[in-house]
Amino acid sequence: MARLINALQPWRERIVLIGGWAHRLYRRHGDARAPGYQAVVTRDADLALDDETSIKGDIAKGLEAAGFEKRLSGDHDPPVSHFQLGGEDAGFYAEFLTPLRGGGVRRDGSDDATVAVAGVTAQKLRHLEVLLVAPWRFPFTPSEEFPVVATAEILVANPVSFIAQKLLIHESRLDRKQAQDVLYLHDTIELFESHLVQLQELWQKTVGPSLGTKQRRTVMAQASTLFKSVSDTVREAARIPVDRTIDPSEIRLRCELGLSQLFAGPPSSLEP
Repeated sequence: MARLINALQPWRERIVLIGGWAHRLYRRHGDARAPGYQAVVTRDADLALDDETSIKGDIAKGLEAAGFEKRLSGDHDPPVSHFQLGGEDAGFYAEFLTPLRGGGVRRDGSDDATVAVAGVTAQKLRHLEVLLVAPWRFPFTPSEEFPVVATAEILVANPVSFIAQKLLIHESRLDRKQAQDVLYLHDTIELFESHLVQLQELWQKTVGPSLGTKQRRTVMAQASTLFKSVSDTVREAARIPVDRTIDPSEIRLRCELGLSQLFAGPPSSLEP
């Protein structure tokens, strides 16, 4: 990750770190509590960018100069690209994502699934745009965890956008991914439990108004119904951690209370 952050410095204002690594970096934020357990480990770094804005330079060349190997996969045109560092089983890789706007089909009938941006191929995903809203800036200085060569920084999706996007995509996820997302929701709420009022303001003033009416309704509906009971998904989420024991009822309760506070009382600007 340190090498990736260094390599992306020329584009640090245009690329946002999302996914599991964003969640891991939340622990470094001043408002986050110090958890007594390890972060969920992931080998991949998901990077979001907006293909509707002009991004200069060649990101692929910058990553290759840092030792990353470009690999292409899939049948889409252009094919999906990811950048590998290290072996297949124990290595680390980065991939690029961008919002899917429209119906997902091009005029020629082909899937509108990928787009070439600044030397990389970004996969288009629905509801990704919320992760580009008001990202947090994380500075880095050399440390044992991130031995960067020089002071660097990266934009990271804010936790409100992180949570909202998990709620928006929940129904379309595979069962195992749903369980993983539930654990991410629980752990994010736990990290910022004492600052939910401030995060609620971020939702009301910035993140919520950036969404369409249907998206806002989906977020609110999922927040109010997803954790009404201990579901099989919640039980599966409780089985994921290997360094802590967590009761499914604790996940349900923390998520229900946290989401109800985070998304409570939207102002008139959020009303349909």
